[in-house]
Amino acid sequence: MRRLLLTLPLLGVIAVLALSAAPAQARDAARVVAERRITARQLDLTVSSPALGRTAKVRMLTPDGWRPRPHRSWPVLWLLHGCCDDYTSWTANTDLARIPALRRVLVVMPEGGTAGFYSDWWNHGTRGAPRWETFHLTELRQLLERSYGAGPGRSVAGLSMGGFGALSYAARHPGMFRAAASYSGVVDPLYQHGGPANVLAIVRGQGADPYALWGDPVADRTVWAQHDPYVLAGALRRLPVFLSCGDGTAGPFDPPGETSAYETLFLAESRHVADRLRALGDRRLVTDFYGHGTHNWPYWQRELHRSLPMLLGAMGVRS
Repeated sequence: MRRLLLTLPLLGVIAVLALSAAPAQARDAARVVAERRITARQLDLTVSSPALGRTAKVRMLTPDGWRPRPHRSWPVLWLLHGCCDDYTSWTANTDLARIPALRRVLVVMPEGGTAGFYSDWWNHGTRGAPRWETFHLTELRQLLERSYGAGPGRSVAGLSMGGFGALSYAARHPGMFRAAASYSGVVDPLYQHGGPANVLAIVRGQGADPYALWGDPVADRTVWAQHDPYVLAGALRRLPVFLSCGDGTAGPFDPPGETSAYETLFLAESRHVADRLRALGDRRLVTDFYGHGTHNWPYWQRELHRSLPMLLGAMGVRS
């Protein structure tokens, strides 16, 4: 009897500890803390993210028949923004919301940091926040699948820095995406003719420590290589890939005499990746190196349309 009396208080203490620990664990998980309806099909989420150590925004373009916490799921097209932009840029600068084929898929446009480079930052070996890759592909993906109708069929596309993110994510997570597209993308950060300097300049230009991203491109080359789509091309050759870029000179959507050094560099990087994929025997690669054109939204809208048949077809959706 004495043993029973001693055991009962102990069990009570354990129960109290368990109950007090459960809310703490829940608080430590990624969660949606706000929803805002923008239009009938546009819904913005605010997500509290342990991987980022803060909240982040996500815009969704919902398909016909969608409702929150549904009993069915839809194919998902992830669209990633470029440097200095945010989660609103795709809907603000393109006709995305008016494309009929996208009424059959869930389009996800997450915040990626003005120069976050879709990576878990190395932070001089200490790692920690920001962890954009973990936020997008673990925390956000699981939230969307659990409560917002995101299915297992996924394609990913992005422009500039987001083009890097699309190819890097697809290569680093085999089987997660069924197709990937880059428009004027930073697709070879280690490209020997200016690739590392460009990445460092972009991060520095947004007020961050450029060496906190992946370290020094020489001393920490292994870290850089672990994210570089050119180095990871062996994984990319297993799925359809779309690469497009202009040559940095004035095209049909530019004023006369306009030039873009960024676009010229990204064309060289894109050609480098395309050559690598072909050398590896990739027969599903599609390229659109369209000549005259600068680093600007009208081209990316056009290239989104040109790549949609591939991106949607890989998920079994008619374009």
